[in-house]
Amino acid sequence: MEWTIEAGLKYTKKHEWAKAEGDTVTVGISDYAQDKLGSIVFVEFPDADTEVKAGESVAVIESVKAVADTYSPVMGTIVEVNEALLDQPELLNEDPYGEGWMVKIQLAPGAGLSGLMDEKEYEAFIIKEEEA
Repeated sequence: MEWTIEAGLKYTKKHEWAKAEGDTVTVGISDYAQDKLGSIVFVEFPDADTEVKAGESVAVIESVKAVADTYSPVMGTIVEVNEALLDQPELLNEDPYGEGWMVKIQLAPGAGLSGLMDEKEYEAFIIKEEEA
């Protein structure tokens, strides 16, 4: 497979990744997603302190190919956005699992990462998507 899938993260069917650190979850897009989008030229975030439900948009990414939403994998409150991406949206292409993280979300009480895929499940999901 030509895309990097980080171990220890959880993944959505919309190609976001989530990393829990205590009751905060860092969210970004997968290497597969950034590759499909092409060169990313602009990112727009909601304000910090915005409450989100799982499946709601937490950012808009504009690339040379398309405009795409990034969706929250969890329910909670956005506590931080990666402001570096406002000046350097290409970090999403260059380092999607590191410097290209997008938002940090404080989990709502009782919320968690259940229902998300691990790296093996996500890899199988991508392979199936590519064959479609």
